[in-house]
Amino acid sequence: MKKFILFFLIGLNCLCTLAQNKDIDYYKELVSTQKSSLDKLVVIDSVLSKSFRVDTDTFVRYSIMYIELAKELDSIDLAAKKAMNLQFPLTVYKNDPIKSIKIIDGVLAHKYKITDSFLLGGLYLKRGGANYKLDQKQAVEDYTTAIENFGAKDSVYIADAHLFSGQVYSNMGKFVPAGESYNKAYKIFEALNDQEYMFYAKQGIVVMFSMNGFYEKAYEERQKLFETLKGFKNQQYLVSEYYNQAFDYEKTGNYKKMLFYLDKANQALETHKTITNYLQNKVLINSKYAGYYAEKGITEKSGEYLSKIDTIIPKVSNDYFALSAYNGAKAKYLTSLNNNREALEFANKKLENTSNIGLEDGIMESHLLLSNIHEKVGNYKKSLSHKESYIKLKDSIYNRGTANALAYYQTLYETEKKEKELLETTANIRLLEKDNESFKKLIALVSVGVLLLFGVFLLFRNQKELKLNKIRQERFSQKLIVSQEEERKRISKDLHDSLGQQLLLIKNKIVPLKDEETKKMVDDAIDEVRNISRDLHPFQLQEMGITRAIEHTLTKIDENTTIFISSEIENIDNLFTPEQEVNIYRIVQESLNNIIKHAKAEASKVSVKKFSKNIIISVKDNGVGFDFSEKYQDIKSLGLKTLLERTKVLDGQMRVFSRKNTGTTLEFQFPIT
Repeated sequence: MKKFILFFLIGLNCLCTLAQNKDIDYYKELVSTQKSSLDKLVVIDSVLSKSFRVDTDTFVRYSIMYIELAKELDSIDLAAKKAMNLQFPLTVYKNDPIKSIKIIDGVLAHKYKITDSFLLGGLYLKRGGANYKLDQKQAVEDYTTAIENFGAKDSVYIADAHLFSGQVYSNMGKFVPAGESYNKAYKIFEALNDQEYMFYAKQGIVVMFSMNGFYEKAYEERQKLFETLKGFKNQQYLVSEYYNQAFDYEKTGNYKKMLFYLDKANQALETHKTITNYLQNKVLINSKYAGYYAEKGITEKSGEYLSKIDTIIPKVSNDYFALSAYNGAKAKYLTSLNNNREALEFANKKLENTSNIGLEDGIMESHLLLSNIHEKVGNYKKSLSHKESYIKLKDSIYNRGTANALAYYQTLYETEKKEKELLETTANIRLLEKDNESFKKLIALVSVGVLLLFGVFLLFRNQKELKLNKIRQERFSQKLIVSQEEERKRISKDLHDSLGQQLLLIKNKIVPLKDEETKKMVDDAIDEVRNISRDLHPFQLQEMGITRAIEHTLTKIDENTTIFISSEIENIDNLFTPEQEVNIYRIVQESLNNIIKHAKAEASKVSVKKFSKNIIISVKDNGVGFDFSEKYQDIKSLGLKTLLERTKVLDGQMRVFSRKNTGTTLEFQFPIT
């Protein structure tokens, strides 16, 4: 009955509010005059409706008052609604996510009294939003719990939880669960025909492309997002995407493009100063400017950008993303002034910030920054330690293929779970033995020892398994190449001996008829069959030897393409087995085919040099060149992978010298057996 009366009074008050255009101060004064808690709650609700999106300070202060009073009246549902409404202004506008979490936890302490799935799931969803700026792992747990507590009618909020989970997983570098979360969110939004939020899910996948090193794909997809964002007039996300594109160009070393997109982000931000997260974006953008100019030695300009945000930092004291960007830029600026001691303080703060939110790129940059500063002050031991941490993290992120990256992060996730379980077990043992201090220390040492041994065992096992997988993959690739050559040889022989002979018989029967047109068609067909047969298996190796076969291939390319071919070829006949000669011939053939298809070259030079223990084959062109690591990781690019596998079959070495717009040199070295 009490709850019924309360809801009735609140509803009545809303009608009265619409009817009366009272000033907010009137309701503030009215709050202190109410003797009944129910009446006071009704009046506070009027203050909140008047101050919402108008007076943030008043809204926050009276929301807290309302929540505490509602809990006293045992109206937990009402307290839950107000706690959910309070989270965003308190976390974003007031930059106090810790207080937001504390208020939500106070309501969740009475969760057994909440029967509405929307309210219970919503509290965890909002707490995840607050934890997003503080603790990424806890944020994921909150979003997962929210999904578990939402009901079937709350599908749109379940989609939100999946979307936010995808963002957090992506920040943490856990691409498998991130992709799963984004796809789940997209499917729900698609079923609801919510096009704008379908776009947000796609936006998350674009960020994953960037984090996985597929920058061209990320750029291509992001260009589509730019147009969509302009259509939605959503400047908040437009600023973020411009900044993200600038960040991608920074990672690839294209600083001209980085500055271009930073300028666009800054322009969009300053044009719409009322957007959410204005202060955070201002810190991020200006920190990026300051860090860049500090590294370039333009200290004065770096200092100007820092001065624009120095006064803002206290207002974003709980935002680790903004703080990590600022602390990194400040450290670079102080280093450029040779104020290395103070620079170390800011660099360590950046490492702490990025570690708190699990931002791998930021952690890696922090270690490199600390290594450089320690080297300048002469602390070479710490410099080396941070450099090793930087290299280790960089190798794990950038120097592996997509499949290996996903496997690595999945393994890391499982290892972290096991380590957490061991730590929890150790903690329980310490609590049970707290009365015996010496025994407690012994247990701690033993537990740490077991943990280290277990960690070493896991690391050894994972490394061994990865090595075995790599060996298996190489053996399979080599067997596949051998099998492929045998099949080509068989098909080539069948074409030559069977179909070729049949065509010759047809030709012989046509000759007496003097049908020149038909005879020419049969001759063309015979030539085509012979060409296909030669391409499938180079019988010229048996007829002419490997040296002449290579020269013959160069002559054909020179005659049938616009590319000028020059060569320096020494005789390498009878140095290799027939199977090895086929692979060497295929390597030269595939290298030249790549030049014809992709290089856009005007000239090429092939050299074959014989030494006492090995031969060296070099194929050069003056074409457009390419980025080897980027091209090799492209799953659609099989040419380089095939060349490398054939080289391994011959126990040789392959070197690639190429940069964009500077031509390419492929060099192969094979031992003489």
